[in-house]
Amino acid sequence: MATFLYRIGRWAFRRRRLVGGLWLGVLVLAVVAAAMAPEGKEEDLSMPGTESQKAFDLLDERFPQSNSQGAEARLVFRAPDGQRVTARENKAAVEDALGSLDGGDQVASTTDPYKTGAVSEDGTIAYSTITYTADAVALAEPTKSALEDAASQARDAGLTVEIGGSALDSEEEPGGTTEIIGVAVAAVVLVLALGSLVAAGLSLLTAFVGVAIAFGLVSALAVPLGLTSTVAILALMLGLAVGIDYALFITSRFRDERAQGSEPEEAAGRAVGTAGSAVVFAGATVFIALVGLGVVGIPELTKMGMGGAGAVALAVLVALTLVPALFGFFGRRVLSRAVRKAPSYSRSGSERPGSERPHPVSTAAGRPGLGTRWARFVLRRPAAVLLIAGLGLGAVALPALSLELGLPGDESKSVETTQRRAYDLLSEGFGPGFNGPLTVVVDMSASSGSGDTRATTDLVAKTVRGVDGVASVGDPVLSRGKDTAVLTAVPQTAPNSGETEDLVHAIRGAVSGVEADTGADILVTGTTAMNIDISEAMSDALIPYLTVVIGLAVLLLMVVFRSVLVPIKAALGFLLSVGAAFGVLVAVFQWGWAADLVGIEQTGPVMSLMPILIIGIVFGLAMDYEVFLLTRMREAYVHGASPGEAIVNGFRHSGRVVAAAAIIMISVFAGFIGMSSPTIQTMGVGLAAAVAFDAFVVRMAIAPAVLALLGHRAWWLPRILNRVLPNVDIEGEKLSRHVPASAAELDAAVPRLPVGRHRH
Repeated sequence: MATFLYRIGRWAFRRRRLVGGLWLGVLVLAVVAAAMAPEGKEEDLSMPGTESQKAFDLLDERFPQSNSQGAEARLVFRAPDGQRVTARENKAAVEDALGSLDGGDQVASTTDPYKTGAVSEDGTIAYSTITYTADAVALAEPTKSALEDAASQARDAGLTVEIGGSALDSEEEPGGTTEIIGVAVAAVVLVLALGSLVAAGLSLLTAFVGVAIAFGLVSALAVPLGLTSTVAILALMLGLAVGIDYALFITSRFRDERAQGSEPEEAAGRAVGTAGSAVVFAGATVFIALVGLGVVGIPELTKMGMGGAGAVALAVLVALTLVPALFGFFGRRVLSRAVRKAPSYSRSGSERPGSERPHPVSTAAGRPGLGTRWARFVLRRPAAVLLIAGLGLGAVALPALSLELGLPGDESKSVETTQRRAYDLLSEGFGPGFNGPLTVVVDMSASSGSGDTRATTDLVAKTVRGVDGVASVGDPVLSRGKDTAVLTAVPQTAPNSGETEDLVHAIRGAVSGVEADTGADILVTGTTAMNIDISEAMSDALIPYLTVVIGLAVLLLMVVFRSVLVPIKAALGFLLSVGAAFGVLVAVFQWGWAADLVGIEQTGPVMSLMPILIIGIVFGLAMDYEVFLLTRMREAYVHGASPGEAIVNGFRHSGRVVAAAAIIMISVFAGFIGMSSPTIQTMGVGLAAAVAFDAFVVRMAIAPAVLALLGHRAWWLPRILNRVLPNVDIEGEKLSRHVPASAAELDAAVPRLPVGRHRH
């Protein structure tokens, strides 16, 4: 592996114009494809195989004239203080507003609150339900404007009017202020870590190239593959974070090789052969973790995993080829100012292959760096460091025991939004459960005949009304074929409450007896039931997912480090960091701690997708730091250093860079907290916290403490595994005996491309 990547690095350095031109061409093609592609649409979250999804599919089949998961709006009217919404002038204002929507484009139906009884008991609040023929994001702007104009018309008449439902939902777009701040912080950290504007700019440039290509491909494939804006944002988030980090690690190693006296081309080859090997395996762990999200069975989660995995794969390819090519373009400007001005740095021939080798620059003089001092401190007190760090993470993880899962609705939005104000008005006028109605679907196609339809639906309605926690049950609506009936049951409790979840199970249990007696198939669905089913599916899939992903990653790390205990330690450390991240999510999103700092106005359950999504992403990123930090330790150990010296060597060479990479990744993730999407906001908090815990507590404190306590045993590998496992030489042991290849050998090692030959 190291030797092959070494040749790739030298070839990319020599053929920098070709490599740069190829990546530029790919970038242009991706941008053009994205610009020409039709705009994708958001898709409703689905969970094939669940009862609620089966019911939605049945409704689409039996009620083809309507879209069971189409856009819906609720115009909520409130009379002025001391008046009733049924008063003549208020009633006229409501009817005029609704009349302006009748027959509008994409409008399927509009209900009259005075005919349907949609007026609160005190007569102060009424609502109308407007259904549409298209999904929320497919609604045309004139359609949304007509809805808002109707609300404004009623407001002009003195009524308070708010708009609830999904009709005003909009697609989340990246590029806000907080994301820019995150990138700016990353740029500052790069400059401080590398001591060179050119080196920092190189890392940012290559990351942006990879992200732009990934974002362009996701946009171009949005319609044929059904990719949503969340997939694009996740690809942007991950691609930017790992792209900067991977470029940073290879650039740092290149500068180390140059400081040790290697010529530029040789340094580029060695940087890609060693740090590039770590990048490949770190990227592979992230890729495995993200692709593994497909085992859950949620199409949207699978697409998010594939989109993120594609962005990571692009970041790896860019780091291995474009980064060394840019070394050739920028030359000695990649080095820090201190190295360039050092008396021992020989400018003569430093940029020309075959000329005099530059003298190595001493890096040992002066006081040891912070990483070295910290490693020696841990070696002196490994048990104390392990105990304090472990107990600290355990304490932060304690809130995770109270984790509640759900999917956010209008109740989680800001009180400044009309959707949230409509939610509050409906709760006030009709009860908290009114915002989360349940849909009971009765399939009588297998029953004995249409004569039993009335008796069956009456029995179902009676049974559902008898379940504790049901506030009301509406009249049944029959399909054209009279073989399917739909009833609406309103719970007494809020949609995201535990009582409502228990109610859904209670209704399903109660109607099972009716199914046995009548032969009908009775399904409970609706947004609330779907959310409950998805949350339960997430919990059920968690253990299988962890088993698959961690098992594959442990095997991969076993191949990388030729050790049994190091991969196990890495996996256990990950569980600590992700547990602490879940503790932060519960404290912030459920308990409201520091909620104002991240713009959360309403606490509630953590999004049901978040635990498994964060586990997948963080596990891969955690292994990044494990690979980068321990590769230098393993490299020193196989070259004869003692276990303690190997730990110090790893921190001396990689500690500062790993810390900088972690700060960069935290900054990028935190930059997405300011977005209005609850999915992205929760993901930003969870990922930023998890990376902070994993990089600075698990990898910087717990990992060296455990290695110090294990000593030589840390690098033990049974003989049978030593024979079976392939030796990928990630630490570059073969490169230490490798004679620099000639240009002809490099051309023979790397496949020729049908282009002209360039010499530089």
